[in-house]
Amino acid sequence: MSTQVTDLNLLRDQLLVRRQKLEAASAKAQTANLLLLLEEVDKALERVEVGTYGLCEACNGAVEAGRLLADPLARFCLDCLKPAEQRALEQDLQLAARIQLGLLPGQNLVAGSWRTSYHYEPAGLVSGDYCDLLHYGNHLYFMIGDVSGKGVAASMLMANLHAMFRVLIPTGLPLSELVERANHIFSGSTLPTQYATLIVGKADEYGNVEICNGGHVYPLHLGKNEVEVIESTGLPVGLFHDQKFATTTVKLAPGDAIVAYTDGVSEAENPDGKQYADSYLQELLRACHTLGSRDIIDRCIKGVMAFRAGSPKVDDQTILALQFAPNGHVMAH
Repeated sequence: MSTQVTDLNLLRDQLLVRRQKLEAASAKAQTANLLLLLEEVDKALERVEVGTYGLCEACNGAVEAGRLLADPLARFCLDCLKPAEQRALEQDLQLAARIQLGLLPGQNLVAGSWRTSYHYEPAGLVSGDYCDLLHYGNHLYFMIGDVSGKGVAASMLMANLHAMFRVLIPTGLPLSELVERANHIFSGSTLPTQYATLIVGKADEYGNVEICNGGHVYPLHLGKNEVEVIESTGLPVGLFHDQKFATTTVKLAPGDAIVAYTDGVSEAENPDGKQYADSYLQELLRACHTLGSRDIIDRCIKGVMAFRAGSPKVDDQTILALQFAPNGHVMAH
């Protein structure tokens, strides 16, 4: 079958669950909308059985995998949508992009002893990258992640993570338990094919940074004399309902910084197809210890763009810097 969906059986199971819920709702009130949705689900299940699910009914090409994850009832690929449907989809994407930008934290946030900056650049209108900062009590929480898939489905998962951590952080849970609780909720509210690599950090006013890494690219500790990889890691969020997470703690000196990023940065390609790689970023950062957080980010992005040399961006790119600047300690700009 030419469908791009990772596992058709998982989507069929999701359709069956939706059918059960629709049947239960229809038993109480058989509205026209409920009956129509039930009919659409039955037709989708029939397409699964005969082997045509995921194929466009107009051109017989593959319906985009991201659209099927977001809407398992989709029957047409983007190219075969009617003009009115294409305009409606474009408007939905533009609205989703505005909502997503509204979820991002303020730029160049100053929180207690910390100075922060980030760069967030979707590959398309919407992004599957997740980036947030929250100053709560005497701690600065930071989150950066990359959810599976692309497009609207990925952006929905990003918004899901944003809402969960904004609700969970004020509970005061220890960091490992915080991520475990988020994983429990996330895995119970997404499709089995969906997950997220994720870093959640908690920084105090004395330069101590506790980090929980769920399968994400290793963050970097930019010190005065060296750039060190923070290697603690675990499984991505959402793979297993009750998985456990561990944390590691690093101590920063004044002027030191934590730099975290998504694989859209380290896997950026030049015209020859060579990837930027983590080692390039580490080498660039070695000359950045005297810079402020904003200049660190700007230097990193300029380095990636110079490496790409005009080759197209194929993945979302996010990079975040948190610099320890206690007692008015300000780096040069």
